[in-house]
Amino acid sequence: MTDSAGNGEGVRPNSLAGDKSRALLQRAERVIPGGVNSPVRAFRAVGGDPLFLARGEGAHVIDVDGRKYLDFVGSWGPLLFGHADPDVIAAVTRAASAGVSFGAPTEAEVELAETIVRLVPQIQQVRLVSSGTEACMSAVRLARGAASRDKIIKFAGCYHGHGDSFLIKAGSGAATLGLPDSPGVPTGVAMDTLVARYNDLDSVEAMFDRYADEIAAIIVEPVAGNMGCVPPERGFLQGLRAICDREKTLLIFDEVMTGFRVAQGGAQELYTVRADLTVLGKIVGGGLPLAAYGGSAELMARIAPEGPIYQAGTLSGNPLATAAALATLRKVEQTRDLYPRLEALGRRWNDGLTALLRARGRDYAATRVGSFISLFFKSGPVRSWDDVRRCDLDLFARWFRGMLARGVYFAPSQYETNFISYAHTEADIDLALAAASEVLAEV
Repeated sequence: MTDSAGNGEGVRPNSLAGDKSRALLQRAERVIPGGVNSPVRAFRAVGGDPLFLARGEGAHVIDVDGRKYLDFVGSWGPLLFGHADPDVIAAVTRAASAGVSFGAPTEAEVELAETIVRLVPQIQQVRLVSSGTEACMSAVRLARGAASRDKIIKFAGCYHGHGDSFLIKAGSGAATLGLPDSPGVPTGVAMDTLVARYNDLDSVEAMFDRYADEIAAIIVEPVAGNMGCVPPERGFLQGLRAICDREKTLLIFDEVMTGFRVAQGGAQELYTVRADLTVLGKIVGGGLPLAAYGGSAELMARIAPEGPIYQAGTLSGNPLATAAALATLRKVEQTRDLYPRLEALGRRWNDGLTALLRARGRDYAATRVGSFISLFFKSGPVRSWDDVRRCDLDLFARWFRGMLARGVYFAPSQYETNFISYAHTEADIDLALAAASEVLAEV
């Protein structure tokens, strides 16, 4: 029997993984830290061994042991149209046959940039990169260079990738592992990151009262998704816009999750708020490694080679990723019932889950924005990281294992958001609710 740190051989307590998954984990732990290439995949927060997945089909994934699961992880958000979407697969296959990378400009890059600019009105020019982390780092560098200021404000529980500036009271995997302040982040970098409370404008004002002339930007997830789904309260995003206008500070929306998911124009369309810089990821890459950041032509002109602020990437805008991105964004434009359907499925899940909780006398917080869904194992509302960190993590782990045992795959962390895709059906939602009813009776 191995312990929770992953040392030794054998099966972890409460493991639901099959023999092949467990064998692969033992092999992986010898050559990969923790046996995984991204920490939350290790199942440390929920107990047991992780599933090793072999393929995906629409709203389902199949592991290496041949077990099929109804999937609400969706590769952590990119798969808006489900796994192995035929249009995306065909586009990537065609692109691969012509060459997987050139390190030189291509027509597809231009077409993708034109598409993003057309769909996201706040973006006049865009730079393609390979990950959300890279896009957030680059947007902050641009903001600091443009403002000639060093400090940024982020929000406790919001995660913007693993850049040094962001691993200060971060959500997502950092919170899952209990490492909100990562060793290896220089003290000087940490001092330039100010941390406010999500949904609390007074905490932001306090930062400006002390550091007004030093703050280059505020970066925020307009819908917090890396501490679970925490919606912005009425007036919060608009208040940030007003503060930035007053203080001549840039507002950066990290729409890695919300971009093309909550609306075609992202959270800025949904909440009618304008950001100075927008970061896109996940859906914009169609499931392949691609992200982007953009803003006004004047601001983006500061990026090299046009301006002095340097950022580069060998695989930025590579043919495979741009092919997947274009195929996905074409479907976003052409699928007229996309957002009404996602909204209806999300509402069906949340209404059903809320009814189940009430019937059992539980006041856990079920939250939703469109097809973002979360269940927090705590009483009362969830407004910020202060609320989220009070969740009962043992209850969440039991919930996760109970759902997985019934063939429903949710994110293996209380601090992660779950996603409904266009490939899900009402029958899928009802199946998940039936499983939830049984699990809630147990936990």
